[in-house]
Amino acid sequence: MSLFRKKKRNVKKPQLLIPSKAAEEKGDTPTSSSLMVKIKEVKELLGNNEDLQIKQIKIFGQFPAASVCLSSLINQDVLNQDILKPLMYVPEHIKGKEKPINELINLIVTETVYHSQAKVGENMDQLIELMLRGESVIFIDGIKESIHIDTRKIEKRSIAQPETEQVILGPREGFIESILTNIALLRYRLPTPEFQVKTMKIGRLTKSTVAICYLKGIANETVIEEVEKRLSEINIDAILDVGYLEQFIEDNPFSPFPQTQSTERPDKTVANLLEGRVAILVDGSPFSLLVPVVFNQFYQTTEDYSSRFLMGSFVRLARILALVFSLIFPSLYVSLISFNPELLPTEFAVAVAGGRAGVPYPAVIEVLIIEVAMEILREATVRLPKQVGGALSIVGVLVIGQAAVEAGLSSPITVVVIALTTIGSFATPTYTAAFALRMLRFPIMILAGIFGLYGVMIGVIFIFNHMLSLKSFGVPYMAPVSPEDSQGMKDVVIRSPLWWMPKRPQFLRSSNNDRLGLNDNKVLEHNKVGNDQREDAANGGSKGDYNNSSDDDLN
Repeated sequence: MSLFRKKKRNVKKPQLLIPSKAAEEKGDTPTSSSLMVKIKEVKELLGNNEDLQIKQIKIFGQFPAASVCLSSLINQDVLNQDILKPLMYVPEHIKGKEKPINELINLIVTETVYHSQAKVGENMDQLIELMLRGESVIFIDGIKESIHIDTRKIEKRSIAQPETEQVILGPREGFIESILTNIALLRYRLPTPEFQVKTMKIGRLTKSTVAICYLKGIANETVIEEVEKRLSEINIDAILDVGYLEQFIEDNPFSPFPQTQSTERPDKTVANLLEGRVAILVDGSPFSLLVPVVFNQFYQTTEDYSSRFLMGSFVRLARILALVFSLIFPSLYVSLISFNPELLPTEFAVAVAGGRAGVPYPAVIEVLIIEVAMEILREATVRLPKQVGGALSIVGVLVIGQAAVEAGLSSPITVVVIALTTIGSFATPTYTAAFALRMLRFPIMILAGIFGLYGVMIGVIFIFNHMLSLKSFGVPYMAPVSPEDSQGMKDVVIRSPLWWMPKRPQFLRSSNNDRLGLNDNKVLEHNKVGNDQREDAANGGSKGDYNNSSDDDLN
C-alpha cells in the first residue's frame, strides 16, 4: 500500500525558467560568434538598465572580448582583480607561445582566471538568467561559447537570535535571508556526508532557489520523492517566502491546522532532520519548512530537550493545559452561565450573577464582543513599532477592560476569562497552531451559546474527528496517539529521558530506526560507580568507596 494519497510517479525535473518573453521567443538558439551581435542581444533582452555594465577588453592583448554583468549584483573587486586583470596580461608560462583561438576557452578557465567557479555556457537565455543572479559573463569575438563566473555579492544581515522563537536554554543562532548561509548553519551542525541538499528553481519571474535538505539513510525515500514531486509541479510567478510553498504542497488547504511547520531555528531544523523529516529552504526567507509533521510538534520546543527531563516535562504539561484552556475556556464559561449554573458553587454563582446584573445581553454576545476586541487589540499591537506596541498592549487592556466594566458592557468575570484565555494562547510556541486555536474558539463559543455543554462537546468531537482525518505527506496528523506508536508516545504528553527513547518515531517510516547505541541507555547505572564491590566488613565499607580511602591510598 502506498504511503501517499496519489500513486507514486517519477519526479519531474524542473526546467530552467525563461526570464522574459524576448528570451522565450529566442529559445535555446546558440549565441552568435560575433562579439557585437552578442552585446546587442544582451541589450535587447535586459533593456535599458542603468546597472548593466559592459566593458570591452582584449584578452592577452590580442583577442577582442567583453565582460557583461549587472553591477548591482556583483562583487566589483572580484571582477577586477580575479577576472579582468589576469585576462588582460599574458601569463608567464605561455608567453611567446602560439595561442590558437579554438583553445582559448580552455586556457582561460584552467590556467588564467583566479576563480574556482568559471564555467562555459552557450545559450543566451541561460547566460541572461545567470547574469540576473549575479554572475559575470565573458563574451569572446569569434567563439560561440562564453565563460560565466560567479561574482554574486548581496548585502545581508548578520546572524542573530530568532525573534519568533525565544528560548532560555539552547543556541541563539537563527536563519537569515541568504540560503547559502542557512545551509551552512545546518551543515555546521551536521558534518556528515549523509546530509544531502537538492536545489531547484521555482517562480517564473523570481526564479527563487529552493533547497530540499534531508539525511540520507534516515529520511524515507518515498517522502523525499513526494516533496520533490509536489515542488516541481508549482508554476507561479513569484516565490517570496516558504509560506508560498506551504500553500501549494499541504494536503488539506481548507483545514485551520497547519500541516507543515516553519521555524527560524537551525537547531530545531537539525533535530527534525535527525528524526527523519525533510526541510525546505527558500532563498530570501529566514524560515525553514519541515515536513511531514504531527500535531504534538506544535507545543514542543527545543528548550524541552536542552533542559533536564523533569523540568521539560513539567513545562510541557503546563503548555498543554494552556492550549486546552485557550480553546474551550470561554465556551465552558458561556455554557455554565447560560445553561448550567447549577454546576457552579453557590457563592461563586451569586458573585457572577451580581457582576452581570447590569449587562444588557446574553453571555455569549458579551464574550464574543470582548473576544473580538481582544483580537483587534492583539493585531494592532503586532503591527505597531516596538517602542509603541508594548505601551499600547498594557494601556489598551487596562483602559478598555475597566471602561467596559464601568459602562455595563461586560462583567468583571468575563474580562478575567478572556484575559486568561489570551494568556493561554500565548503559551503555544508555534504561531500557526495558536492561530488555529484562536479561530476555532469562535464556532465553539457559538455552539455553547446555542446548546450549552452539549454544544461544547459537539465542537470538540468535530475538531478531533477532523484532526484524525488529516495527513501530512502520508503521515497521520494525530500520530503517535492514533495510530498508536509506543516509541513516539514517550515524547507526547511528557518529555521522557533521552535514554528512554532509543528508537525514532515509527510513523515517519525512517530507513534507520536506531538513534541510540545499545550501551548508551544505561545512564542510571552510573550511580553504582565505586559501590560495585562490597566487602563484608563490619562497617559496611566498600573497596571502591572513595569516602573511605586510607592515608596510604592517598600517598
